Amino acid sequence: MITSKIRSRHGILSYAAMTLLGLFFVLPIVIMVIGSMKSNSNVISDQTSLRAFDPRPFQVVDNYQGAADTGRFFTSLRVSVIVSGVIVLVGLIVNSLCGYALARLRFRGQRALFLVIVALVIIPFEAIAVPLLLMMSEVEWTNTLRVQFLPFIAQPLYIFLFYAFFRGLPAELEEAARLDGAGPYRIFWSIVFPLARPAYASAAILSFLYSWGQFLWPVMVARTENVRPLPIGLTFFRGTGTPQWSELLAYATLMVLPVVIVFVAFQRHFVQGVAASGLKG
Repeated sequence: MITSKIRSRHGILSYAAMTLLGLFFVLPIVIMVIGSMKSNSNVISDQTSLRAFDPRPFQVVDNYQGAADTGRFFTSLRVSVIVSGVIVLVGLIVNSLCGYALARLRFRGQRALFLVIVALVIIPFEAIAVPLLLMMSEVEWTNTLRVQFLPFIAQPLYIFLFYAFFRGLPAELEEAARLDGAGPYRIFWSIVFPLARPAYASAAILSFLYSWGQFLWPVMVARTENVRPLPIGLTFFRGTGTPQWSELLAYATLMVLPVVIVFVAFQRHFVQGVAASGLKG
């Protein structure tokens, strides 16, 4: 009886702590959405009081229209969709095939290649940004769309994620298909691929989040408006006069909306993929 009461209290405290933590992370998003609905003067005057949660007086249409015009939203949206789409779709194919080869195939230098991939996971992009920029300048790829997605298609982190997931799959299914005469590619697409949907969802969401919010690399390589993604549009709101915070918040809301939609649509697979990769790896 006492043990059950202690467990019940621990459960209540755990849920309360998680609720407070969730509110802590959601609060800036709520303030951002509400601020995008009211006038610029009210955004500034209400920021230190509870009126920050009051969207009145409404100025929704003007704010979002100004955000689209000032931030060149639709031009940047096209660039972000192309860059993120290529990184996610092509990256899923490349990274999953690499992870499957490391998990199932046997070839010379396999262990050394795996150790290199694990080592590359811990190297931040900032450490290689300047050398990569010099390489892209040599081949005259700067200020293009391909320079924003080609260096990010093959990612060590996602290769390792797929490797860990494939290692946890039962090998008996593949062995049975191999006895029936199926080759490595047939086995992968007919047997392994359908079972690996949670891993694909996890890699897709993580890759989309990273590519959609990429800022440093586009700042370094994108020089004209027609190749600038959405995060660069935030810099257009820095003028010589008073910043239009309401329009900036509206732009940020439009930029965050696709991320929320993608995560909500694939969150179940995302949780399954992360749990399976972590437990079975």
